[in-house]
Amino acid sequence: MDQIFDIGARLNAMRVAAGLSQRQLAERAGVPHAQISNVETNKVSPSVATLRKILSGLGVGMGDFFEPERSPPKGPFFSAHELVDLTSQIVTSPGLDGGDGKLVFRQIGDARAHNLQILHEVYEPNADTGDTPLQHASSEGGYVVEGELELTVGDEVRVLKAGEAYLFDSRVPHRFRNLSDRRTVVISACSPPYL
Repeated sequence: MDQIFDIGARLNAMRVAAGLSQRQLAERAGVPHAQISNVETNKVSPSVATLRKILSGLGVGMGDFFEPERSPPKGPFFSAHELVDLTSQIVTSPGLDGGDGKLVFRQIGDARAHNLQILHEVYEPNADTGDTPLQHASSEGGYVVEGELELTVGDEVRVLKAGEAYLFDSRVPHRFRNLSDRRTVVISACSPPYL
């Protein structure tokens, strides 16, 4: 990370632009009110997990937070090479270790501009979002195009095959795994955007 990047000022600007008070953002993100204030005034340097949680309350991903000048293609149509590769944000996230298999996540267009994140996801055999369940302030759904995907949502577990789909509240802890010996391809959507 750039030494001159001001995390506090950036968070403050994004919160104000979203029309939220510190207390409102804290409630949306599920963090103590004082934590927002301490980060914005640079009294504390948040961990990656804490910052991700705070940003989920704004519907902003880590990439957009640290790379505000990045501008995805405008659309309305996108070729394969114009999809935005978010894989590094997934694999380096806490709890998202990818298991023994590779994960590839590519986004269609500008998710923030449309308040909708559409992803082309590829899970190679043994790919796993990790032992720590994902949880963020969104709703998400997806369609399995190829292969099989084990999805855990709360206490429910199901292996979805090609042609099957899912839709749930992302605040419920969840996990994705490919336990098969073939790759799995999923088209998913999340609103507001998570990554």
